[in-house]
Formats: sequence, C-alpha cells, structure tokens
Amino acid sequence: MIGLAGLAPVFASDSFADDWPQFRGVNGIGIAAGTDPIPTEFSFEEKVLWKAELGDGIGSAVIAGGRVFNTAMTDEETFSVFCHDGATGEQLWRRDFPAGDLPRITPPNSHASSTPASDGERVYVYFSTLGILAFDAVTGEERWRHPLPMPAYLMDWGPGASPVVHDGRVFFAQDDDLASFVLSLDAATGKPLWRTSRPDMLAGYSLPVLCEANGRTDLVVAGSGKLKGYDPETGEERWTCNSLLRTIMTSPVVHDDLIYVAVQSYGDSTRTLKYALLEWLDTNQDGKLARTEMPENFLEKFDASDRNGDALIDETEIDTAFQHPDNMAGGGNTIQAVRGGGSGDVTATHVVWNIDNKSPSNLSSPLVFNQRLHVVKSGGISSCFDAATGDEVWGRTRLRNFGDYYASPIAADGKIYIAGRNGFVVVLEDGPELKVLAKNDLGEEIFATPSVADGRLYVRTRENLFCISHEAK
Repeated sequence: MIGLAGLAPVFASDSFADDWPQFRGVNGIGIAAGTDPIPTEFSFEEKVLWKAELGDGIGSAVIAGGRVFNTAMTDEETFSVFCHDGATGEQLWRRDFPAGDLPRITPPNSHASSTPASDGERVYVYFSTLGILAFDAVTGEERWRHPLPMPAYLMDWGPGASPVVHDGRVFFAQDDDLASFVLSLDAATGKPLWRTSRPDMLAGYSLPVLCEANGRTDLVVAGSGKLKGYDPETGEERWTCNSLLRTIMTSPVVHDDLIYVAVQSYGDSTRTLKYALLEWLDTNQDGKLARTEMPENFLEKFDASDRNGDALIDETEIDTAFQHPDNMAGGGNTIQAVRGGGSGDVTATHVVWNIDNKSPSNLSSPLVFNQRLHVVKSGGISSCFDAATGDEVWGRTRLRNFGDYYASPIAADGKIYIAGRNGFVVVLEDGPELKVLAKNDLGEEIFATPSVADGRLYVRTRENLFCISHEAK
C-alpha cells in the first residue's frame, strides 16, 4: 500500500503486520496495513460482529496480536483497562484502578482520553493521576509503572496525551501550560532513558511520530509555533521548524521523508487568545487578570508576565502572557509539508510547501493516502489537497453529515472513513473527486478515531466498542 511504503524499514519489528498498535495505527498515519475487505455499509444493528460495554472514554482502540485494548472510566472513581479477543469480543482481562483526586476538565473531554499503545508483548497506558503503566498483553499483569507530574492547563482542558512504542522504547510527550516535556522509557522495564524539557511550549495534544530521512530516524513532535525533531536515542533536539501556530491539538503524519501538519489555532496574529484567557480566568470581569485569580501553580508564570509588578496582567501585558519570550506564535490556519532529516533551524530550508487555508480542524488530524491529503472539520466539511504540491484537489465541501468532528479520518480497504460526533461514520471513495459511498449510523456519540485490524473496523463510542466486520451474521 502506498501510504505505508516509507515506514516499513522503521517499524518492521515493532508489531504484527496487520496490527493497529497505537493512535491511528502504525506511526499514527491512519492507514490500515491489511488487504481484507471492510464493510462500506453498516449500522448499530448491521455488520456488528460484537459489541462491548466499556464506560466513559474517548481514547481509541488499539489492536496487537488479535487482542483489542481500551480504557474507560467505569465509574466516577475508577479507571479501567480492558482486553478483548478481536474475533469474538470475549473479555480476556480487565484491570481497575482508583482514579484518585482528578483535576477539573472541560467537556467533552474525558479523564479516559488517552489511547494505549502495544508492541504485542505489553500494552502501555497513560492516566493523569497514575502516570504510564505497562501490562502483559496476554495476562494483564502489571509489569511496571512510571509516575508523571499532573499536567496543568490554564483553561482546564484536561489530559489527552498518548504513548507510542518503537524499537523497545516508549515515547511520551506532555505539552501543558506549566512544564512541557518529551521522554523515553525502556519498554521492558519502565526505566527512564531520557527526558527533554520543552519550556517554550503551551498546552497541546500532538502525538510523537517517527520520520526516517537523511539516513537517520527522528522523533518528531509538533507544538506551539514549532515542529521539532529529536534524537530518539538521547532526546537531543536535532532541528526546529518555526512555522506552526499557537495551539496544537492535531498530530503530524509522515509519508516517506515528509512530515505533514494541518492546524487550526483559534485567535490570530494580533493575539486574540487574550479574550479566551479573560473569559476563563477573569472572575470579576474587570478586563484584567489579578494574581489572586490565578491557580497557585501558575503564580511563577504570572509574575514573569507581570512586567510592571502591580499584581495585575493588564491590556498591555496580556497579549504575551504565560508564553515563552522566544516563542510568541499566533493563531490562524495552516497546512504544510516539512522535510525531515535537517539540523538546527530548518524553517527556511525544509518547508516544502505551506498554505494558509481555512480547511483544517483544530482537533482532527490530516490523512495522507495515495498522494492526497484529506482534512475534515466541524460542520462536516471535507477538503483534499495534492500531497506533493499542496494544490487543492477539492475545496471545502459538505459530507452530508453536519456536526462536530473530533475523530481523524482513516483509510482502509481503499476507502476513507470519517466519524462524526453525532455517531455517523461517512465512507468516501478514494479518488480525485469527493464521492460519498455510505453514511452509517452507530447511534452513539463518537469522539475516538476508529481503528482497523484483521479485516475488522473497531469504533469506540463514548460508552461502547463496536466491532464491524463482514464476518457478522
């Protein structure tokens, strides 16, 4: 399959060929490796091989070695990890954990927002109050646990980062508004291998991806204003491309040596994010942020932003408040392709194309499939671009499914699958024109990106997991 060709050397040893081992599958590209046919038409009653009740959650299913892994809040105080047989839906094991003192989160986020990752031998799970946990994939026995600091968000967005596993290492990036970092752990033991601070970042949820270019492999993480490449062995920053926007909630996708990013970031270059800060934090609505209105853990950043020392962040200071002095990125819209393998500041040398286009979502990541880049955004608006040039294939066009879109598009069986929050999954023909093949109703809200393995489509709704397959009676 064209979309996987450039990744085979990097990921050949990590998992079974037809697995979906992390968020959006192999290296997060959203393309199913198998050739088994996947149903085009289905519903909550038709083509359902099995259905499992999980609990509240918005993380995606991952599949390795025929086992399906999910997480959920099974009640307000319990975080649970599930393993099901991919063919039958039989629950193979379940592990429950006291969730502890949970932070505030902004709906519709869930405390079970992270997608697991698996190398077939173990499954790796993140939860904000527990850190990263590893379980034996077959038995569910806990193998190790690595505590992490609770992420802090000025506007209480809540956690949403997910681990990835590659070449015996677990990688995890946590960008928050207080102390962002990316780290590497030994997959077998949980031993910390390195941790690199990202002090110029704001809150974001971008997944780390691997890019093989210029004879080496880079760990690539998108964040506020910058796309960065790290040495996966040491965590040393190899390069930075200063071409992104302020708030990054979507993840890059890699094809061959190109890294594609599509971002909508609220606000613009005139710093209008300040209105969101005032709405959320200015409790007396006097148009200023007072030190007494700040969460205690943000007081140090408040003081750094309060240049005149009057215990207020006023209209002359709020435009750049809480941001790193070397990274004052604005909002806007962008779709870009950046060549990997660089060194130092590659902004002027490695951006292959960069277009200011209103098509991207602030939540749904792009799909690059058969030399075309697909994006979808709220309102059910689809756009498509030539992956080599950035030229428009089709402009913003309705999918006939109005509503919000949190899930990212995926490709399987030569088709594009796009899940809307309203519970409908639209299937598109892969081609140079937008052609809707089916609109399928699962009857429940969908925030998680669907997953594919072994000829089966797994759709995680807010409370349940559907397995869609031609095997269904």
